[in-house]
Amino acid sequence: MKDRIAGIYTTAWSRIVATMIRLTGGDWGLAEECAQDAFAQALKKWPESGIPTEPIAWLTTVARNRALDRMRRASTEAAKLRKVATLERGQPPPCARDSEIPDERLELMFTCCHPSLNLDAQVALTLRSLTGMSTAEIARAFLVPERTMGQRLFRAKQKVAHAGIPFRVPPAHLLPERLPALLHVLYLLFNDGYGDPHKTRLPGEAIRIARVLTALMPDEPEAHGMLALMLLHDARRPSRIAPNGDLVTLEEQDRSLWDRDRIAEGLTILERALRRRRAGPFQIQAAIAACHATAPVAARTDWPQIVGLYEQLALVAPSVIVDLNHAVAIGMAEGPEVALPLVDAIAGTGKLDGYHLLHATRAELLRRSGRAAEAREGYLAALDLAPTEAERRHLHNRLRHL
Repeated sequence: MKDRIAGIYTTAWSRIVATMIRLTGGDWGLAEECAQDAFAQALKKWPESGIPTEPIAWLTTVARNRALDRMRRASTEAAKLRKVATLERGQPPPCARDSEIPDERLELMFTCCHPSLNLDAQVALTLRSLTGMSTAEIARAFLVPERTMGQRLFRAKQKVAHAGIPFRVPPAHLLPERLPALLHVLYLLFNDGYGDPHKTRLPGEAIRIARVLTALMPDEPEAHGMLALMLLHDARRPSRIAPNGDLVTLEEQDRSLWDRDRIAEGLTILERALRRRRAGPFQIQAAIAACHATAPVAARTDWPQIVGLYEQLALVAPSVIVDLNHAVAIGMAEGPEVALPLVDAIAGTGKLDGYHLLHATRAELLRRSGRAAEAREGYLAALDLAPTEAERRHLHNRLRHL
């Protein structure tokens, strides 16, 4: 039962928070507290009564009633009380039919991504509001102390409230300026679930929201490029984790398990976006993903084309991670000896000292070059930094087979 409620939490948290923010007149803190209370009630009651037919409606009604009680006790909240009190207790709030298109989550994302907030605050607030991640979890993702992240989230919520940032999808002429941040946080949401087998619902949520976004902005090729990228990655998800929980590298994945319908849809969307001749980072990354998705076997991957795409990506979105991936592609296209100096140069900058994939990549190139002793050192360095148990097991396996 707890697992089923946890699954509903992943799906419903953002919808309930979004609804409560609207109903409480923008009181972000109260909205989250009431959503948490609703899930606490579910954990207490559902094991005995069973899960309701429409669990999101049930949870939203409980959260709404909790907000009503809180505001009734606070005489200074009279204006908000009048707004919420217009809803009868017996009626579900106007949002929470379980089958509705999740437009309220898009409103939540646009509010979190308001230009008056800096990018770190936008991402942190979106992860908190849209995924229900705890402050401690977000702090770990940002590599900052929990107290620092708590203060950052508090300031962001205060700014939203005091600046009068409207809780709505902005008018059409303001959509393009919000798009880069929105795509960034949406892709983070996808990756948070894609990289964690315990959060398998998040990629689906991100894809659903991306579909709404592309319908809202049909002329923005980057929005379509991001949707294509997520579909092409998600198509490979069934083969990424072995039944025993071990990671399976792209090269070793069983390609018969890949979702061919999802790949075909991703390719169609990508082709339509590229026809507009405004290729941005997400379209280029989708094109790289398409090279992998269309290779019948790993040995027939078009690595020279991938090298060229990473060179384009480095021009429009330069980063040390792009440089590392470019080096990996060169290693596959031209051999590990050609790529090793590039990886060593990246390591020499010190920018990725704490990034386990830098050490794992270097170790892999050394292994393929026949330099087993140096490869062992690299795998051990990666092992010390690997963030998940699945990745640590993968590195142990590599060490055993040296």
